[in-house]
This record gives sequence, C-alpha cells and structure tokens, in this order.
Amino acid sequence: MKKVRIEDAIGMALAHDLTKVVPGGFKGAAFKRGHIITKDDIPELLSIGKEHIFVMELAANQIHEEEAAIRIAKAIMGQNLTNSAPSEGRVNLKATSPGLLKINVPALDEINLLGDLIIATLHNNTVVKTGTTVAGTRIIQLYTTEEKLAQLEQIAKKNQPLITIAPLKLKKIGMIVTGNEVFKGRIKDGFSPIVRKKVEALGCTVNNQAIVPDDAEVITRTILDFKAKGSEVILCCSGMSVDPDDVTPLGIRNSGAKVAFYGLPVLAGAMFLYAKLDDVHILGVPACVLHAPTTAFDALLPVVLSGEELTFAETRKLGHGGLCLKCEECRYPVCPYCK
Repeated sequence: MKKVRIEDAIGMALAHDLTKVVPGGFKGAAFKRGHIITKDDIPELLSIGKEHIFVMELAANQIHEEEAAIRIAKAIMGQNLTNSAPSEGRVNLKATSPGLLKINVPALDEINLLGDLIIATLHNNTVVKTGTTVAGTRIIQLYTTEEKLAQLEQIAKKNQPLITIAPLKLKKIGMIVTGNEVFKGRIKDGFSPIVRKKVEALGCTVNNQAIVPDDAEVITRTILDFKAKGSEVILCCSGMSVDPDDVTPLGIRNSGAKVAFYGLPVLAGAMFLYAKLDDVHILGVPACVLHAPTTAFDALLPVVLSGEELTFAETRKLGHGGLCLKCEECRYPVCPYCK
C-alpha cells in the first residue's frame, strides 16, 4: 500500500473502504475497497476529508477484481445469457430467456481447481425463467494475474459452451394412457390431468391423446399414429411394471423404437423407460407419477424437451441424490433430488 495525494491517485485502486458520515443520516462506505479513482471522485473525496488515500498499485500483469470478474463471465458465458455489472467484485450471469441450464461440469471443476478464481452455479439441468441468476463469479483476492486469467480463458475456450441456456424446443406432446381398468371404465383416468399440468407448465401442448387397453399391438399402433400426426415426444403412461398385464415396454419396442434404457437408479421413478423412434422421443412413465409429487419424470422431461437424448451412462449418475426425501411439502426443484 502507498499513501498518495488524491490528485495523484487517478487510475489507482483504493486499498480499503472510505467511510462517509452525514450527521443524523447516513454512515457507510462512500467508496469501496478496490475502487479505481477518477478525476470526478476528487470533489467527493475532499468533502469527506480525504486529501490523501492509501492505494494499491497494480503491476503490469495484475488484474483488478472487477475487470477479472467481467473477463471470467465473458469467457464462460454461452447463449441466452447476459452478465451484470460488477458489485463488490462479483459478476452474475442471468438468463435472457427461459430454458434448461446446461453446465459443462468437468470444465467448471477444472476452473475452480485453479484457485483464487471461482464460479458458483445452480445445478446442471435446472429449468430457469428469464432473469434467473444462474451463476456468479469473482476472484478471492483484490487482484489476480494475467497468467491465471489466461489459464481460465483457455479452459473455457476448449469446453464451449461452459454455461448456456438451452431452449425447450420440443413442444408437441403425445400422451398414451394404458390400462384395461381405465380403458374399460372401471376407474377414472388419473394420469391425464397430472401429466398434462406438468407438460403445459413447461410451455408444451398435448397434441394427441388416447386411452388404450393393455394390448401391445394397440400401444404400438397408437405410437406410430401419434408419430405420423406430429408428436415430437410421446409419453406412455403406466403399464411399466413387471406384472404380466403390463405390456407397455413391449408395445414401445414393437414400434421399432430403440430403447436406450428401462429402469433408473432413482426412487421414485425406478421403472422409467426411454426410447427413440427416428427423431421422436418416447418416455415410459411409471405409475408413481400418480401419487408422488416429484419423480424422475419431472427431472428428465425438460432434458428431453431441449432435444437432448438420454443415455444409459449419464442417467446412472442420478443414483447419487436419486432418493426422494418425501418431504411433507414438496419444494422441488429446490431440493437435492435427481441433481
């Protein structure tokens, strides 16, 4: 630190906060630590009794925290994001449109292992609204080095996009409710109102819907019919257990769809199925959706709506955190389930 006349301190960074006191009114920081002194600041500094200040002189390869935070934000920011102005050394990334937050987690970890430079985010695959803060970044010290920032920027460049908002672009949903008990009118269809509410909350429309019996051939025909009528995602609700009458998985396979997996290390939602028929995504939705407010269906549907294919390997990772806590009041997605 160095004591400097304020007239000679233009372009230098304050080494500590400068307090302003207004009798009977305000007491607080007039200038924060790290503030870069400008010519316009001089009258205000004189008014609070500051003719000399302590400043921190940065070497040629040292970057002030505010400039560093902006550079970090620019390096990691993908589509549908904007950055805030720095505040107390921190810059936030905010969504400029609704969608699915996608984080390159290995690259994020690599950056945070550099030390001194930090990025904190929401969880990968979080559904966000316009204006949602999805990440914040800053450096720990008042300044960092050009070399450290260059390392971060190189990692970000190799792993683009590091943070992005993927739009939920698949909008047309086909819904097939299976079960003789519903088809024959023995019980009321409970799936349709629950599932319809979930998909419409994500901006989708149910463009085809049918109730069918536990008949694999009928299920197959209905899938092919909905595909021909423009459904981009087809939900086959119920009939997913190992009971002899539950033939929904067979009906999906017989349609020609390629099943990526049947079963998840998740409770609730273990009997979930995912398949692809050409460019149409097919989800086998287990009966737990009828009684559990949140299941694997809630976590994975937005991923599918973004156009991403689900894989066996990636969905196995859901086992860590895949046990629903069955809270008295469900607060999903503000909970650890399926993260």
